[in-house]
Amino acid sequence: MTRRILLLVHPTRPEAREAADLVSAELRENDIVPVTEEEIDGGEVELAIVLGGDGTILRAAEVTRGRRTPLVGVNLGHVGFLAESEVEEAVDVARRAAARDYVVEERMTLDVTVTFPDGTVQSSWAINEASVEKDDRSRMLEVAVGIDGRGLSSFGCDGVVLATPTGSTAYAFSAGGPVVWPDVEAMLVVPISAHALFARPLVVAPTSTMAVEVLARSYSGAQVWCDGRRRIDAPPGSHIEVVRGAEPVRLARLHTAPFTDRLVRKFDLPVSGWRGGGS
Repeated sequence: MTRRILLLVHPTRPEAREAADLVSAELRENDIVPVTEEEIDGGEVELAIVLGGDGTILRAAEVTRGRRTPLVGVNLGHVGFLAESEVEEAVDVARRAAARDYVVEERMTLDVTVTFPDGTVQSSWAINEASVEKDDRSRMLEVAVGIDGRGLSSFGCDGVVLATPTGSTAYAFSAGGPVVWPDVEAMLVVPISAHALFARPLVVAPTSTMAVEVLARSYSGAQVWCDGRRRIDAPPGSHIEVVRGAEPVRLARLHTAPFTDRLVRKFDLPVSGWRGGGS
């Protein structure tokens, strides 16, 4: 059976195209057919090698959704939390892929349901977060937040981020949320610029249902963005529910270093003085 690996490349970075040529050549030397996004329906794809930043990896997750295809990212972006390797290691990634020398890790996703005032429903999903954001920059968004069917608080704000542990280092982090280790099963609620005494980031159970209601009195409607890629317009009176996704995203891991090391490396954190508990 012919082995096929998807190559998904950042569309505007020349270095991504150069790396893709090297990866394609290495795969062909190992009797593996590199395929493009347009060719993915031609048969089974055992792995997706993604050359770009986290945004390109999010696009790869869209392309492979429903296939259970593991993704391995080669970072050409700035931080690249989802990526496994840097661009200078691209050929080694291809070699490791050819040898099936990787382990697959499953990451929690979110299922998002928006119920409109007329009762109609629209659904989407996210890896990092679903963000409920005001659609009028000059107006405040009035929302009520609930957990597990019970009201928790209401306030005016710029928005609310509902995130996975994977998304805790993305938009939720920028909004002041905590960093959550990816093997922790939890979900986050992070208000954005809320006018309220109690509007702290919350960590809830993975079995919880997080909800945001765009109050009828709100002067602004909302836009629900899933990973910043898929938008649902939510006028006043809309109800947004977010639960743990039924389909996880599968990431291929080449390195066994703990998440602490990734956090230190990606954020260039100072660790001088750390003695590891030694005398």
